[in-house]
Amino acid sequence: MGDATVLDALRVALGPSAMLTGDDVGERYRSDASLTGLSLPSAVLRPDSVEQVAAALRICNVFRQPVVPQGGMTGLAGGANARAGDIALSLERFAGIEDINPASATMTVRAGTVLETTQKAAEDAGFLLPIDLGARGSCQIGGVIATNAGGIRVLRHGQTRDNVLGLEVVLADGTVLTALNKAIKNNTGYDLRQLFIGSEGTLGVVTRAVLRLRPLPSGRQTALCALSGYAQVLALLDRARSGLPGLSAFEVMWESYFRFNEHAVGLTHFQAKHPFVVIVEREMGSADAGDLFESFLATCLESGILSDCHVAQSEREREGFWRVREGHAMDRLLPKLVNLDISMEIGLLGDFAEACGEKLLARFAGAHVSFYGHLGDGNLHVAVSVPDASDKDIKAISTIAYDLVRERRGSISAEHGIGTLKRAYLSYSRSEAELDVMRRLKATLDPHGNLNPGKVI
Repeated sequence: MGDATVLDALRVALGPSAMLTGDDVGERYRSDASLTGLSLPSAVLRPDSVEQVAAALRICNVFRQPVVPQGGMTGLAGGANARAGDIALSLERFAGIEDINPASATMTVRAGTVLETTQKAAEDAGFLLPIDLGARGSCQIGGVIATNAGGIRVLRHGQTRDNVLGLEVVLADGTVLTALNKAIKNNTGYDLRQLFIGSEGTLGVVTRAVLRLRPLPSGRQTALCALSGYAQVLALLDRARSGLPGLSAFEVMWESYFRFNEHAVGLTHFQAKHPFVVIVEREMGSADAGDLFESFLATCLESGILSDCHVAQSEREREGFWRVREGHAMDRLLPKLVNLDISMEIGLLGDFAEACGEKLLARFAGAHVSFYGHLGDGNLHVAVSVPDASDKDIKAISTIAYDLVRERRGSISAEHGIGTLKRAYLSYSRSEAELDVMRRLKATLDPHGNLNPGKVI
């Protein structure tokens, strides 16, 4: 409702510096990166302590006031978008590294800390924080955990949930659940942290986390590989898994995606066109032989798996490979860009992309349709741009792709969450029994439905 009564109570509890109302609520609180948010929240709460988060949620619970947790607003599923009358809760003022523990190889981080800041702090301490996303410069740890973000290092280090040892969460009624565990093994009943990781702020608000750190690699070796078909891509992945210790990234780009983004950033890596281009990257240990990577690639060239290959000779060249893969220019250059995020058995992704491309172009002649993704963990992105697309057209794009995902028993969301944009399709990847358990968990932890209402389920 966001009326004067609840706002007055929040202002008294938090103080004026922790609350934005009226014209002070800026446009950046309207929508996540999907640009689908229609309404500004009636107020933005900006607490700077766990106690303030708890007080805010306690008051909102009493007044039955809907609250939408917001992080760096880099999501693509509408999960952080407020409705008219909702109050947003931003952890942007509750940021910072609280502890780095070399003995346990952990770091304790506040939810509002930007991922890149966290990565740099770990590196300065001689460790690697393996969670890594293209939005690292603006996404926040709380949002990364709430969406169980994936990214480019999942192949070696797992998803976010695999790198979180402990959590502090504030429940809808203001209860602070503190379980900042620093041990890898903790087999004491239900693993409550996993309820909140990936719950998109519908069950509680993450305030602190204990993240697992890894040894800092002595270096990285990166190659840009050209291949003639999907069978060759699978063969390269198979060999890389067994023949490249430290394999940390295996990123595939279909030809249309690769060429578009090469042109967008003004780079040319191959003179000939190739149906597939793959980034292969490995993390090196201090005792690694430097020629292992080159000999592996040479063998793949000789056997015909690779058509061509470039090995990065400098950090600048490596960054050039990744600039093409990350494709940030697409958001600027392609109108009404829809970026879908699916996963399935790796062997089926080539057939899926072919069928999906054909159906989309049959429905939208002249559209931009391209595919890319983290093939090593079965995650594929579908990029579609239809100029002047209507809401009906955008829904049709999703339905075409998700129907094909359902046929192959895949997931309609590999790493971007459900939010509002994928909620209607959740049953494509989850059984009715699973959905019923989700609803019961929501009703138990948030009986009044105040936390991020209308999201996920």
